[in-house]
Amino acid sequence: MTRTLDICNNFYKTKKISYEDFKFLMELTDFSELNKFARDLTIKSFGNKIYIRGLVEISTYCKNNCYYCGLRNANKNMTRMRLTKEEILKRVEAASLLGIKTIVLQGGEDDFYSIDYLLDILKSIKSNYDMAVTLSLGERNFDDLEKLKEFGANRFLLRHETYDEEHYYKIHPFEMSFSNRIETLYKLKELGYQTGCGMMIGSPYQKLINLYEDLNLILKLKPQMVGLGPFIPHHDTPFRDFPHGKISDVLKILSIVRIANEKVLLPATTALGSIDSEGREKGILAGCNVLMPNIGDEKLRQKYRLYDNKIGTEVENSDDFLNLNEKLKKIGYEISLDRGDYKGDGRYV
Repeated sequence: MTRTLDICNNFYKTKKISYEDFKFLMELTDFSELNKFARDLTIKSFGNKIYIRGLVEISTYCKNNCYYCGLRNANKNMTRMRLTKEEILKRVEAASLLGIKTIVLQGGEDDFYSIDYLLDILKSIKSNYDMAVTLSLGERNFDDLEKLKEFGANRFLLRHETYDEEHYYKIHPFEMSFSNRIETLYKLKELGYQTGCGMMIGSPYQKLINLYEDLNLILKLKPQMVGLGPFIPHHDTPFRDFPHGKISDVLKILSIVRIANEKVLLPATTALGSIDSEGREKGILAGCNVLMPNIGDEKLRQKYRLYDNKIGTEVENSDDFLNLNEKLKKIGYEISLDRGDYKGDGRYV
């Protein structure tokens, strides 16, 4: 048995990995064994089925100034727009007609969407569609999160970005709160959300030890979802001149996260497809089991640019939902239109 397989087997069985073994995996030049180990775990739990989450971006407004994000409030070149309740529901209906059973409402931290406004949208979705709702709207106060859960929100994706406080404040302004971000993740779990965390691979000032700390957070938090992808610079941010994250590093950490939790929902992200034309397919072969095609409003998807060269900004493009099944067939996978709700015993239905 190779050292790679020995580390993978031990980590899978014990859910513990030393920094030295983590470093060994992340420094592999040939990481095909690592990817195959993770891929086999995914197939054991999910077969060759890939869950679909219909992504609807609802706002390019954001009150925050994260140094890496094109939506940052200080970016005066960003075209700001948001969807109304009626426009959001129109996209939900379109997703339903395609057979999609999970909708993801994503946006910057936009105070226009008060708790009452969000509850009204949520109530309308739940009253008219058999659809799971994932929210990815940044940090909300705990009372809001509790009300949204009570009104039927199923999942919440809040990428922690980094589990190292010093690194956090190198990529976020001090007006934001590292402790609140982490506390919110644990609160989401406490409230019964199917909870997602995640980070950028190759973000400015990131060290390998930071990724190891991120892995340990995932092991402690036990999220049902982990959304991770490469850092990609945006030309109107302070990090415009930093290189994007390496796809090889993303494919390795994806496999490591799969080994950490063989039941986790692990998307092959848009960012992965944005740095490599076959990035999402490579992500699936590294252990991913979720795709999130953009089914949002055309006017907003063209403006919702967290980073440069983002795919899925046009209606007629290779990211379109209708083309995904053909792409998946080429690598031996197929779309699952099940909701993919996590059950306490580790099942997804």
